[in-house]
Amino acid sequence: MAHIAQWKKEEVKSLQSLIDGHPVVGIANLADIPAPQMQKMRENLRGNAQVKMSRINLMNLALDQSPKNNITDLSLHMEGQAALIFTDMNPFRLYKILEDSKTPAPARAGSIAPADIVVPKGDTSFMPGPILGELQKIGIPAKIEKGKIVITENKTIVAEGEEISRDVASMLTRLEIYPMEVGIDLKAAYEDETIYTSDILTIDPEKTLSDIQNAYSQAINLSVNAVVFTEESTPLLISEAAGKSLNLALNAEILTSKTTDLILAKAYAQMLALASELSVKDVDALDDELREKMSAQTTQPAVPEDEEEKEEEVEEEKEEEKEEDAAAGLGALFG
Repeated sequence: MAHIAQWKKEEVKSLQSLIDGHPVVGIANLADIPAPQMQKMRENLRGNAQVKMSRINLMNLALDQSPKNNITDLSLHMEGQAALIFTDMNPFRLYKILEDSKTPAPARAGSIAPADIVVPKGDTSFMPGPILGELQKIGIPAKIEKGKIVITENKTIVAEGEEISRDVASMLTRLEIYPMEVGIDLKAAYEDETIYTSDILTIDPEKTLSDIQNAYSQAINLSVNAVVFTEESTPLLISEAAGKSLNLALNAEILTSKTTDLILAKAYAQMLALASELSVKDVDALDDELREKMSAQTTQPAVPEDEEEKEEEVEEEKEEEKEEDAAAGLGALFG
């Protein structure tokens, strides 16, 4: 049996302790990160997460010996200069913090473009000279104008996924175009027996919140239409039922504390309308009191569509109340 160095045993034991002591364990690639920037990233993560670099075989051994179910699958995502990350944060928050901490970096020969690299149209700081030919050689349209070298149009110099040549990398740096990013590249994270890969962890917070808000509104609408009583839908259902019952009572001329004044006002208006029709046929058909009422009605200042406007205002207020209730409910659900 081969002798195993004591430091390796202690290293595996230390890694196991970190794995078992944190609910979330991540695998990251630290390749191409300069030492000063790596040190700064460690400082930024202090108190939130711990980054531990070690030999791949020792990290694999520590994962294999962990009692956590499925955590050994993290080994499948080790690449480049692999490291383990230990944290109490959920994987999505960890991923966002690591992505936000990335900084622009110059291109290197042989690197793969993470996106289309575009050299923008406009002036440069270069004076006329051999650099004009160098720009044109790598496909950047340029000319001399007013004593300076000018790039005449936007030019995609390297497409996403293509390798960056040495000449292009050098020119991009001279143009102060930094298309790469330097930072901790989280490949996968483990939590509650589940492995979350980087493509799953990549989410748009604004779109996600918008989707949740739309889903909430649609759920409220469905529960109201299906008459399903919940904490959020019950006030809306009661309000709708009250409106329908009031409308039914008015149409059926059922006198209640809420309908009496409305029914009497309607009857009064119908009486005046009938009296008006009778007066056209026979002026003597109306008594003096009724003539006075009609005269008073005629001389009152006209208020166009007053009742309709009031009803519309009431309906608008109800709609605003519903929207405010829905917004309050969303705030309660999602903070």
